[in-house]
Amino acid sequence: MTFNRWALAAALALAGAALIAVEQAIAQDAAPDQATLVRAARPPAKPITAWAAKPAKLPPYVAPNKLIYRLADVLAAHKGKANWKQTVFTSRDFIGEWISMAPGEKTKTQFYADDRVFWVVQSGQMKVTIEGQEPFIATKHFLVQVPKRLQYSMETVGSEPVLSFQMRPAGEAPDYPLSETPTPVKGVGYVQATYTGHGDYDKINHPFIDFEKQIVQGGEKTGVWIRDDHTYVTILRSQTGVPTPPDDQWGHFHANFPEIWLIVEGTQQFLVQGEKLVTVKDGDLVAAPTGRYHRAMPFGDGPSTRLAYIPRPDNLHWFQPGQAGGN
Repeated sequence: MTFNRWALAAALALAGAALIAVEQAIAQDAAPDQATLVRAARPPAKPITAWAAKPAKLPPYVAPNKLIYRLADVLAAHKGKANWKQTVFTSRDFIGEWISMAPGEKTKTQFYADDRVFWVVQSGQMKVTIEGQEPFIATKHFLVQVPKRLQYSMETVGSEPVLSFQMRPAGEAPDYPLSETPTPVKGVGYVQATYTGHGDYDKINHPFIDFEKQIVQGGEKTGVWIRDDHTYVTILRSQTGVPTPPDDQWGHFHANFPEIWLIVEGTQQFLVQGEKLVTVKDGDLVAAPTGRYHRAMPFGDGPSTRLAYIPRPDNLHWFQPGQAGGN
């Protein structure tokens, strides 16, 4: 047998490369996201004081947006009805709605072309069917999200209506499979067309989070609910309240978008520039217009949680000088 050392070396090199690739794949599956590791390894950023472009006059709340929607008031406005919808927030990026579905009601199967749709179940039992996933029953404080171009439907099961707070993309009508008859939308005509591909779930974005089971009872430290290039929703949980800061400590403001919060546990306090301090609880919504300072704090004894909705994951917080990161 003729010994060819070059062939042997090449074979060993290929085998070594294959082994490295396998090890890297295993490590990638087991290890945290690389971007997370990089961020964790960085030293805290040094605050930089600069001239921030802030509106000379406080931007107003434009209906339906307002400082606070108390859930009790929303429910009182629809007393005696099982099927209803109320828009409570609009922006360049999102439309936020409280939606009630009567027992036995089921939505059409639909999807959105380029953005996620996501919601929080406040009460009742909702059967959720999402393309590629096993159907599941969402109950109080289930956090559900559907990526772009994944078909989904919702159905009320049980004997009481399902109440949920939903955020959908602004300026984008839903699309439907050919098996459905599209619901008419003013200014929109539906035509048959072909597409390929869809969004998907990943290490951060999951079909649902059972807040009560996973976080309240299970103690999971989930800090991000949704993160992509256009949407960022965080779960901000505190175990106990802290002393209320002075009224001249405003927190921060955003230069390019408003922010809205949904309380899903306990009690919190919000101070928005130009408004009085408000105390809110489970189911209440608070919003701050673009360019207004605002701060959010846990209040009282016991844990409290808010969901913070913004359209950009890498967003700038303009703090008062000397207070960066202070809220």
